[in-house]
Amino acid sequence: MNSTDKKQKIKKITATATELLMCVLGAFMYSVAVSLFVTPLKFAAGGVTGLGILINYMVPAISTGMFVFLANVPLFLISWKKFGFRFIARTVFSTALVSVFIDLLATLGEKYGWFFAGEEKLVGAIFGGIIAGAGLGIVFLGGATTGGLDILARLLRLKFPHLSVGRLILICDFVVVLLSGIVYKSVESILYSIIIVFLSSLAVDYIVAGRSHSKLLFILTDSHEEVTRDIIAICGRGVSVIPAQGGYTGQDKKLLMCVVRTHEVSRVRKVVANYDEKPFIIITDSSEVLGQGFKSHKDTL
Repeated sequence: MNSTDKKQKIKKITATATELLMCVLGAFMYSVAVSLFVTPLKFAAGGVTGLGILINYMVPAISTGMFVFLANVPLFLISWKKFGFRFIARTVFSTALVSVFIDLLATLGEKYGWFFAGEEKLVGAIFGGIIAGAGLGIVFLGGATTGGLDILARLLRLKFPHLSVGRLILICDFVVVLLSGIVYKSVESILYSIIIVFLSSLAVDYIVAGRSHSKLLFILTDSHEEVTRDIIAICGRGVSVIPAQGGYTGQDKKLLMCVVRTHEVSRVRKVVANYDEKPFIIITDSSEVLGQGFKSHKDTL
């Protein structure tokens, strides 16, 4: 093995280790928000975690972390062939971390949960939402997801292609938020849970890709067929393939154009990296995107 190969190997190992550490840090932050802020205040986070909080409240024997992981198992099995081993392996890892951390911190949450509970619930909801979103954002930057609705929405989109992944997740989150009001018998829980879900979403966007909600990517790679296939299957986003020609080499190329939400940028980059170590990628802000998966052109007129 020559020095160049050694450097490349070390670089890959370092990058992988960094991503895993980010997954651990992000999962811990998210779990802190759930166990020390959201649960003690009798609110609900979005998705499977929020559902787990409600189940734990009704049946204390079923811990939130246990429910989160078990609820994801069938999703892992169903999506294994559709999304590939690498994606599912990382998702299983991050989901397991979240499940373990939530249960480990549950005892602390019962004793030392948000100390403003009953007095300043709004402050608890704000910080809970921001910390949860920041944690999820860091997990996304680590090239992983926390499973749950992220996988479920992509599976549902295979049957309902006219609905965007983001819209499906929003619908599922809204159902969980409504359930929190029924379980806790409090309209206040619904209102505060909406704040948590909203701020969490904003925090994810800021952590992953700054203020812009959408990003336009131009990708030039020799593995355009594989990259296109995986972006559609794993990321649930459409790709336009544009014929291009290298100005210097004169070779015919395929330029991929893709518009995604800000938190999906890292996932697209990971897909490209799976097939090409030296791709050419341009990422730019999109001030407004009209079309399937984003805003409706008709509704904005």
